[in-house]
Amino acid sequence: MSLYTIGDLHLHFQSELKSEEQLHGKLWKNHEKLFQEACSELLKEEDTLVLAGDHSWGRKLSECEEDLAYIMGLPGRKILLRGNHDSFWDVKKTERLNELYRGKLEFLQNNFYTYKDYALVGTKGYTFEGPFYLSRRGYIMGWDEEEAARAEKLVEREYDRLQLSFKAAVQAGYSRFIMFLHYPPTNVLQKESCFTRIAEQYGVEQVIYAHCHGASRFHDSICGMKNGIRYSLVSGDCLRWRPMKVLD
Repeated sequence: MSLYTIGDLHLHFQSELKSEEQLHGKLWKNHEKLFQEACSELLKEEDTLVLAGDHSWGRKLSECEEDLAYIMGLPGRKILLRGNHDSFWDVKKTERLNELYRGKLEFLQNNFYTYKDYALVGTKGYTFEGPFYLSRRGYIMGWDEEEAARAEKLVEREYDRLQLSFKAAVQAGYSRFIMFLHYPPTNVLQKESCFTRIAEQYGVEQVIYAHCHGASRFHDSICGMKNGIRYSLVSGDCLRWRPMKVLD
């Protein structure tokens, strides 16, 4: 029995792409087939797969049915985290999604799930991504302060939601945690954030995030060990569509 993860499938079996730019390049060609083949090779029915957001381009649930059916057809237990492009998933309707897909898919938001003696906690997260003002040499000289202030409000909202996930797990008696975000825990200007601090507060063993696409973005945030926590980027194109093993 193993725990795997990956993010950013960006499925669109029933819907048009919102952004063609994100799916350009060789790594995105037939990525649905490549991912399905990798899952068939790596995952067994007793394994758990956490999908770290951006599952579908569908704007509403009726436009995501084939995308979610594709996910249901993958081996093992599937836990889904909310991404910024998952318009079909309203936070207030998480319980409805869990009821609708009971026994098939599990939706991680304001709650937690378990793997062995670990609590799997998470939320979409957020971070300020610009606009940044660059010098001629490409150095960041400033940024849009109004947009940064708006982003901070969204960060605080997502932090509050993550706290709900942690508190529910602690109340249930769990003390070992794997933390999932869709957005990276820090942006290119930050060395820490409320998300890294809460991870350290609860003694999280791993922080796993997605969202960053293209080789130029793969190091926008923390990767590797920091303060005793392993940080991993698991966007699909970064992993070349092979889920990362988190735990045995």
